[in-house]
Amino acid sequence: MRSSRPRPKHRLKSRPASIDLTMQHRAIAVLGAGSWGTALGMHLARRGHRVQLWDIDQTHIAAMQHEARNQRYLPGIDFPEGLSASADLEQVCDESQHLLVVTPSHAFVETLTKIRPWLSAESGLAWATKGLEPGSARLLHEVAEESLGPDVPLALITGPSFAHEVASGLPTAVTVAASTPAFGASWAEWLHGANFRAYYTADLPGAELGGALKNLVAVACGIADGLGLGGNTRAALITRGLAEMMRLGRSLGASPLTLTGLAGVGDLVLTCTGDLSRNRRLGLALAAGKSREEAVAEIGQVVEAIRTTEEAMRLAKRYDVEMPITEQVYGILYEGWSPSKGVRVLMGRDLKPEIE
Repeated sequence: MRSSRPRPKHRLKSRPASIDLTMQHRAIAVLGAGSWGTALGMHLARRGHRVQLWDIDQTHIAAMQHEARNQRYLPGIDFPEGLSASADLEQVCDESQHLLVVTPSHAFVETLTKIRPWLSAESGLAWATKGLEPGSARLLHEVAEESLGPDVPLALITGPSFAHEVASGLPTAVTVAASTPAFGASWAEWLHGANFRAYYTADLPGAELGGALKNLVAVACGIADGLGLGGNTRAALITRGLAEMMRLGRSLGASPLTLTGLAGVGDLVLTCTGDLSRNRRLGLALAAGKSREEAVAEIGQVVEAIRTTEEAMRLAKRYDVEMPITEQVYGILYEGWSPSKGVRVLMGRDLKPEIE
């Protein structure tokens, strides 16, 4: 049966009066020194914040300390003043007012457990991880709420944002979804400026769902592009992928407006069409006949769509939601289905109304 969970209202009508409109420079720890964590740390430092970048890989940290750049993931882009790297998690957390987690989704819970002593109502918790909890398919704000309780405010930074472009200072717009208006507006204020526009919303479920599910649709688009099926097919997959996101979003209490905004359509279009998208590149490699493992090794970074597709299928079954693109991508990734057959199955489905 479909979920009867009540749908919350996600409205932030105005900036809370408690938020100071003047820029407040903060001490911020960015936990996770992949391409996206590093890019966000660089942007925050350019905004005048004091940023410390931490990663579990001490060799990676040592290289960044020596080179003053993240040569592994963002080669050739020097760190701005105000950004440093450290392998000492306790020291980084002790010296920071706020913590921003930018680890892969499978490391989110482990990281949360490590930093729990430094999280409070004053610090809050922010993350820029896009994915679902492995094994349970829970949204990450549900995981955080269970671990931290109701007093620690939560915020997610999401939207169409390739790390290399943010690190290069190219124009970008994101959404900050938060559990409280004040915390969301604060993070938006700290991020906003210097070719970087930040909006804020109260719809955590919608923002999280958009950021997670767009990755698996990008795999489908990469497969179609790799098979030479043209722009019409890509447009159809993006549009029907959005329909799947909307259907599941209704069951999870997400606002459809969020899924038509930056956290939904914006991120979906970028990830499905941009050559920097790891998830699209995974689809291209699969279409070329490479195995999932060969494709990931070639990309050289975590490809979130692989775990997200498995968890999305779990949610589809839990809430009895029809998600044919998700089903085909799951079959290709986990059951050895033929990529070309998967597209044919999608195009050969029974006639039905477009709008339910």
